[in-house]
Amino acid sequence: MASYHPLLEPYQPTPSDPFDAVKAAHLLNRAGFGGTKEEIAHIQSLGPEAAADEMLDFPDAPAEDQSETDVPDLSGIDGVPTSFRELYRTLQNKSEDDKRELRAKFNQANNQVMMATTAWWLKRMAYGPYPMQEKLALFWHGHFTSSFRDERAALLMWNQNELERSNAAGNFGKFVHAISRDPAMLDYLNNTQNKKEHPNENYAREVMELFTLGIGNYTENDVKQGARAFTGWSHDGENYFFRPFEHDYGVKTFLGRVGNFNGDDVINIILQQPVCANYISSKLYKYFVHPDVDEKLAEAMGSLLRENDYELRPLLRTMLSSRAFYSSQAIGSQIKSPVQLMVGTVRLLGLEMPPLRAIDGMLTQMGQTPFAPPNVRGWVGGRTWINTSTLFVRYNAGVWLAGGSVPEFGPAGLRKKEGNAADGQRLQRMAQSFFNPEKDESLRDASAEQIADAWVSRLIQRPVNSTQRQVLIQALGDDPSRPQTVRNMVQLILSTPEYQLC
Repeated sequence: MASYHPLLEPYQPTPSDPFDAVKAAHLLNRAGFGGTKEEIAHIQSLGPEAAADEMLDFPDAPAEDQSETDVPDLSGIDGVPTSFRELYRTLQNKSEDDKRELRAKFNQANNQVMMATTAWWLKRMAYGPYPMQEKLALFWHGHFTSSFRDERAALLMWNQNELERSNAAGNFGKFVHAISRDPAMLDYLNNTQNKKEHPNENYAREVMELFTLGIGNYTENDVKQGARAFTGWSHDGENYFFRPFEHDYGVKTFLGRVGNFNGDDVINIILQQPVCANYISSKLYKYFVHPDVDEKLAEAMGSLLRENDYELRPLLRTMLSSRAFYSSQAIGSQIKSPVQLMVGTVRLLGLEMPPLRAIDGMLTQMGQTPFAPPNVRGWVGGRTWINTSTLFVRYNAGVWLAGGSVPEFGPAGLRKKEGNAADGQRLQRMAQSFFNPEKDESLRDASAEQIADAWVSRLIQRPVNSTQRQVLIQALGDDPSRPQTVRNMVQLILSTPEYQLC
């Protein structure tokens, strides 16, 4: 039976602590990328437990299986099929020589394909049917890390992204087995070079240190013996391939066990270690709930995960409906990741996602670009998102999305873009239409106080202090219904420290 911990007890609404709009918005922020007024009202009507169930109600399937059209559109890229699905179909009907020629063309267009895939994923985060699946896919992308900078094969990175999506809330044990066969991972951590004559220890080390156990829960000998178990694990194109003549069939001693182990045996032994469940549970808790996890809490969550044979949904449901999740210490305490900031702002302002060429530099300067984690450790997150340079970019990116001046974010930093400002002008036109109280019956003839409160509720989604509120009211001046005035106030909201948190 799972260990008890008071923080994991279900949150029970009371008259003095209701499941209000602030708490409903909190769930939509943490388990997704923010919620509109209508979405918040819907979640609030469900109550905390049913709301958690709804967020977790998505298919354990890749995006390609969820919709015939929800795949990256590659039609504008010369020399490649219109989508990954079409590429697969084309390869099936080609000779080996034609396959090589088609793959060569595809590889030549790699950068364009990766950009199209990144743009598609950001749009799916913003508008897709299953926000928590995408939030988890982003988590796993930073946990089971590979980078396009090193892998250089857009097809393999797409396949890995789909693997992370389809296993997002499934069985962690099966997930580790699958990711250990993933071609992008095998390349990224050099296991294609792992042969019995010259074992490569990279994957064996990281599967324990970063993916399952954490530092201090294995020895250097376990790394060496684990590397022997993974010899011969490779791939042929986009498919896993075992090379039997490169595998070490000798007896290994691994985490106190002795036998003729292969990679699957090693993974199974890892999963039997209690610290494995504690470790992965703690990482998920820090991502969704709060960065502070003591030993007893880790043990309680690990016990719950093991009790459910490493199925992730029971653990996630417990977290998302817990007292800890809805505590005052958790709400509004998490620094938004750059992706959360950009995607959430687009959602909450009701904008179209800007072209990737317009936001890729912003994400890079803020420290998080999909498919390009900084290293095998992924993104550390938390306070590391904020420093003097990234905060400047974060504020200006928000102002720009709200129809402000058009910035250019590149290696040299932030500067005003000269020349073609079509993307910014498009955002300004959209902003002009959205930031108009006359289009919202609830704000028609509203006072400056009412307009400021409505936008704080829409964007920050929790009360701000009286001083901050007064600044926003004053920014509206004597004509609070003028769209330009409202837009200026919205830009102020997006530049507040409070907006950087969720």
